Amino acid sequence: MSGTDRGILYPARLPRFTRVPAPPEVGELVRWFWVPQWDVAAGRTSRQHLVAFPACNLVVESGDGGFVGFAGPTTRRSHRDLTGTGWAVGAQLRPAAVPVFTDDPAALRDRYVRLELPDLLGAVLTAAAAGPADALPQRTATAFAGWLAAHVGEPSAEARAANAMAEVIDTDPEVVRPEDVALRLAVSTRTLQRLAHRYVGLPPAAMIRRRRLQEAAERVRTDPAADLARIAAELGYADHGHLTRDFRAVLGMVPSEYRRGGGAG
Repeated sequence: MSGTDRGILYPARLPRFTRVPAPPEVGELVRWFWVPQWDVAAGRTSRQHLVAFPACNLVVESGDGGFVGFAGPTTRRSHRDLTGTGWAVGAQLRPAAVPVFTDDPAALRDRYVRLELPDLLGAVLTAAAAGPADALPQRTATAFAGWLAAHVGEPSAEARAANAMAEVIDTDPEVVRPEDVALRLAVSTRTLQRLAHRYVGLPPAAMIRRRRLQEAAERVRTDPAADLARIAAELGYADHGHLTRDFRAVLGMVPSEYRRGGGAG
């Protein structure tokens, strides 16, 4: 998996999109910063489709004079319609950072709410205006990271365990069941469920399914000659039909339709 386009259903249709690595001082809080910049012709709309990572995101947006939003974990395909000219900078939060912003991430599934964080908003807006547009991603991510470092304390041992859970799920292709994760972390499945509920807002099984679906979508898109049954087998699906059902449930289409570019809107 490339890690660059994973989760983006139609990367060729994106406006300028930059992922900025999290600096060490916030490495336990943020996986990366993502910064789209767009300039859409008047009267037109650019629809961007995602099958998001199983994570929460804290976002500063340029629209409406600037605001801060918090995106909870998603359970389905999502989209965003871009118009005019603008930008956003988002932090894909590691689980350890989530309780700072909500004590119940599950209640924010498939929701995007505004937060009153004027210091963060001001720091990022100031950074955005401080130089040329081509350097905006790095400037805004640096300002965002500085705010997080100053306002979020050191993670607890439990929070670090939640980070470890998410890392195992996202990086170990042999993990196909919650019991696999529990075994690697030497914890009970009940402990795993509790960590996922408090720090992610999705159960471990849903996190695993999302990783596999992202990988499957990327393989289907980037390798037109690949046999769908082979993709299903290599990613741990029971069979081709299981992969197809997962695609339909989350993306609203079957793999062959996605491969043809269907449902893009």
